[in-house]
Amino acid sequence: MNGLMLVAGREITTQVRTKGFVIGLIITAVLVGLLSYAPKLFDGGDSYTVGTVNSEQLPLDRAAPDITFEWRQFADEAAAKTAVLAGDVDAVLVDGTRVLTDGEIDQELGVLMQSVNREVKLGAAGVNIPPLQVQSVGADTRYEAARTGIATVLVFVLFFMIIGQVVMVAMGVVEEKGSRIVEILLASVRPWQLLGGKILGLGVVGLINLVTILVVGLVAASASGLAADFPPGMTGLVVAVVLWFVLGYAFFATLAAASGSLVSRQEEVNTVMTPLTMVIMGTYFVAFYAGNEPTSTLATVGSFIPPFSSMIMPVRMAATEVPVWQVAASMGLMMLGVAGVLAFGATVYRRAVLRTGARLKLTEVLRTR
Repeated sequence: MNGLMLVAGREITTQVRTKGFVIGLIITAVLVGLLSYAPKLFDGGDSYTVGTVNSEQLPLDRAAPDITFEWRQFADEAAAKTAVLAGDVDAVLVDGTRVLTDGEIDQELGVLMQSVNREVKLGAAGVNIPPLQVQSVGADTRYEAARTGIATVLVFVLFFMIIGQVVMVAMGVVEEKGSRIVEILLASVRPWQLLGGKILGLGVVGLINLVTILVVGLVAASASGLAADFPPGMTGLVVAVVLWFVLGYAFFATLAAASGSLVSRQEEVNTVMTPLTMVIMGTYFVAFYAGNEPTSTLATVGSFIPPFSSMIMPVRMAATEVPVWQVAASMGLMMLGVAGVLAFGATVYRRAVLRTGARLKLTEVLRTR
């Protein structure tokens, strides 16, 4: 175990001390922060379409002169509901007491209607005024847009983080093998310690990047006001994303190390990595689909199959409510998959890493004792 930790420490120290890592981390943090402010930077002037049924128009433009309001009058509540569900109006004031919306009312519009309605009625009656009752006439679409956006961003983050770290593992294995440094290292540590240390060390480097992205993103979203639209349970989602990244990285990185041990030249890495890269790409495409259709059969089934579950399940968790038993079962299956891959990858690495020269065939390595 000491050998494994020594190798891991060497990998971490080597990576975090490079200028490329530091500069890349700073650029990543800045970009994530800017993206959190992007909705505000590119958002035009606010405008709302509001309807009325047996109600007077509220002087909303007096309270918010920088916002454009368009008013529409409906003959009855049925016509108003149809317009709300069709998206023709953002809200409809009915009988001066209720507000019809499709899902949760826009926060800014809701505050304006409540405050202006209170001011108007207080001026007329001078009595205690009950707040407007907000009634959703459609399915509860609260947080739907935010969930879809978070899931989409999550797909990109997990994909680039995993594939970037996996390639680093493969390149590192080939570099040590081609330069024959691995022969010196194996004189002091066992093959499984060298393999595990490299995977662990580069995994920690990846976690540093991932945690930076998540923390900066959440802080910037809070500062920009974007976090107000986030669904509840973001802390649990962040923890889940980190756990799924660890499992997905361990699975793919082990296979990448095993693949890298089959060749001795950097030019051959792409060739041996092609099958693994295709699997990661396939996982990415299914996860992207799951972000938009989280309850579909493909997304549900895919979230239970390793290694696809490492990306699909956290995306599903971001896009919709997933039963706890599904998350637990998926994580359990992924852990079994990681254990199996670790055993397979360690065997291939141990048998191939000291054999230099021409590219080795996997079948040949597996037959070797």
